[in-house]
Amino acid sequence: MERVNQTSSVSEFILLGLSSRPEDQKPLFTLFLTIYLVTITGNLLIILAIRSDPQLQTPMYFFLTFLSFTDICFTTTIVPRMLVNFLSHKTISYAGCLTQMYFIYALGNTDSCLLAVMAFDRYVAICDPFHYVTIMSHHRCVLMVALSCSLPHLHSLLHTLLLNQLTFCDSNIIHHFLCDISPLMKLSCSSTFVNETVMMIEGPILLVTPFLCITFSYIRILTVVLKIPSAAGKRKAFSTCGSHVTVVTLFYGSIFYVYLQPVSSYTVRDHMATIVYTVLSSMLNPFIYSLRNKDLKQGLRKLVGSRKLQAACS
Repeated sequence: MERVNQTSSVSEFILLGLSSRPEDQKPLFTLFLTIYLVTITGNLLIILAIRSDPQLQTPMYFFLTFLSFTDICFTTTIVPRMLVNFLSHKTISYAGCLTQMYFIYALGNTDSCLLAVMAFDRYVAICDPFHYVTIMSHHRCVLMVALSCSLPHLHSLLHTLLLNQLTFCDSNIIHHFLCDISPLMKLSCSSTFVNETVMMIEGPILLVTPFLCITFSYIRILTVVLKIPSAAGKRKAFSTCGSHVTVVTLFYGSIFYVYLQPVSSYTVRDHMATIVYTVLSSMLNPFIYSLRNKDLKQGLRKLVGSRKLQAACS
């Protein structure tokens, strides 16, 4: 794509991927195809189980439905491109690269905001149970989901437009398996001062603010739970939060490692951390929530049982 005034000789990028060795490509293809299929199947089952079970029509599962849907979209933005690269050409067009980056940031930050909303839901359920129905009304839940989706898209649009102002006139080789902002900025032969300044100021706001909300919610939850006299009551309260805490730790642990560092320090070592929050967390979320949640396990059994019954009748 040739651009007037901001002329760039780079019309496409080369994604080096996870390995340049030919013998690694087919095993990696098989591995990530399996991960992708498990991710899609697991998250679809979560969505179908929640939608088909009247007992799961609560705010917590309403948010989980959108988290699963976002995870499907998030993984689909990344893994199919990886699979193509493993077996054929590793090139991606300039427009395709920016488009992928836009959706990675939009959907990744949507995940982050939804996790914060789910933490708030647990906070209200445990710390203010008598007003839970009023506070977590359907209208308010829809509004929180809408904000969780719209704000990350505005954030992603800002960084994509700023990146589009850079000039790429030297190397077009991206030392990564996806179009991420840090390796792309390292390829620019024009000043990235504005981009880096916005990343250091605006970026952490959208990333850290949800995390602080989650932290505050669980500090308050912990304070309330420790005051419960019975051990059984404490276990029940903690069990409702255990799945969410596990997902938050996995997601934020890897994402902070990658993004809360200067662009110049970004290396190939960050690939594994990127895989964790972009691919593995989306695959593991259905297992984490279903294995630690009796109501959801029961809903999944009902879903599978009804499908088997329909198959037998047909």
